[in-house]
Amino acid sequence: MRVDEVKELTAALCLEANFEARSDVKEHLQQARAAEKNPSARAAIEQLLANIEAARESRLPLCQDCGYIPVFAEVGQDVDFDGPFVEAIQTGVVAGYEQGHLRQSVIHHALSARAQPEKEQPAKVYIELVPGDALRLTVMPKGGGSDNACHLKMMRPTASEDEIVDFVVASLGETGVNACPPLVIGVSIGGSFDSVALGAKKTLLRNVGELSKDPAARALEERKS
Repeated sequence: MRVDEVKELTAALCLEANFEARSDVKEHLQQARAAEKNPSARAAIEQLLANIEAARESRLPLCQDCGYIPVFAEVGQDVDFDGPFVEAIQTGVVAGYEQGHLRQSVIHHALSARAQPEKEQPAKVYIELVPGDALRLTVMPKGGGSDNACHLKMMRPTASEDEIVDFVVASLGETGVNACPPLVIGVSIGGSFDSVALGAKKTLLRNVGELSKDPAARALEERKS
């Protein structure tokens, strides 16, 4: 597989992710608008839907915070690249953000008062080897507003389902207002503190309302929905 194709695909995905809302998100907003009785809330939903159409038609970002750029790569174990794979993704992100005149939220050095945008490695790349000879890339710009509302807690092994749910609800009440509406919540349970952070991020790749494929998590989601 040519890494030039990887670069071009990554750049195109950066533009699509910033300019076009997912169809499942738009569908749920339309359903919410139809069911909403409060005039102010309904007006807010209508503004969100109007923004989606304006972004798509004008090729402008859905949000002024174009996020930092997690890229999830499912790489077939039989794929052979003709050059450095991760470097192709990084250069593709830079190209896409420059082409779309998108705000670059990743800086070169976090402690610099006048830090410049990161041009070498602006993306966080997660690679998963899978069977086959195909490549699947998913680009998910994640704004700082959503990260400001993140919470993590190391709970006792004896923690009950209700304790877990109570923590999620309390976290939303504490900092949920810091993230832009409408909120889509990603929750991951079990493992180390770094693995649950990644797991919560990956849940946001599912369609809105789609339950987990893990049997235990699915059973909990069904009981609490």
